Amino acid sequence: MLDRKYDLNDGSTLPEIGLGTVNIRGAKGVNSIVTAIEENGYRLIDTSTNYNNEGVVGEAIRRADVPREQLIISSKLPGSAHDYDKAITMIQESLYRIGIDYFDKYLIHWPLPKQDKYVEAWQALIDAQKFGLIKTIGVSNFLAEHLERLIEEAGVTPATNQIERHPYFNNKELVETNRKHGILTEAWSPFGRKINDVLENPVIKEIADKYAKSPAQVIIRWNVQNGVLVIPKSDSKAHQWENLDVYGFELTEEDLEAIDALDKGEPGRVEDQHPNEYEEYV
Repeated sequence: MLDRKYDLNDGSTLPEIGLGTVNIRGAKGVNSIVTAIEENGYRLIDTSTNYNNEGVVGEAIRRADVPREQLIISSKLPGSAHDYDKAITMIQESLYRIGIDYFDKYLIHWPLPKQDKYVEAWQALIDAQKFGLIKTIGVSNFLAEHLERLIEEAGVTPATNQIERHPYFNNKELVETNRKHGILTEAWSPFGRKINDVLENPVIKEIADKYAKSPAQVIIRWNVQNGVLVIPKSDSKAHQWENLDVYGFELTEEDLEAIDALDKGEPGRVEDQHPNEYEEYV
């Protein structure tokens, strides 16, 4: 499983499945991340300044018996730091919080087009990469028009775009836009969080029963077969392992189409966070 990787447009690679850490905090959070790294083999750990757990991730890295160079640590720039100087300072501050010298991957968390500073923020990430603070730079929740403006004005294409994607909001058009630009799609909240019942959906449960797998495994497999990096969050050892155990079966075209057909469009978003409207400043 660990050798299954995606090639990025900057020459680096990422595993097909990473560990999401939203709401994983405190001593329990440290222990769960250490378990994910040491016992379940996760190497990509995804955090964010806005998750308020960069310290937890850093402590887990120090405790885990895995060399730093084998880990891929990813974080995100908050909306309060889209000004160039603030962005550079925030990247440095996040590195100090985690206790590492560089980020393997770093993203702009939201475009905030009403603020209209995401190109400036992107230039800061480009320069931070040149300074050696970041290896791979990307974005999160960017729509086609945001991506095209970045590429045109800055001349640097993001390596990844982390977007909302689950069966009730499959975001296929944006996945295809990313692919057109050579950008790897990352899926956040692949199970729709606890706001919807996607894991209880009868179509997905029927497919899961057919392969003797869980609904979660079917959803992860659906993403992998679509060339999407999946970042499921779990603080349970058993679920962490289950989320990686998706390579012993393959969904048919009929299965993939059935899952795609569950899409609800805009009403399917978990928290109505449209990238052109959502304002994230903390």
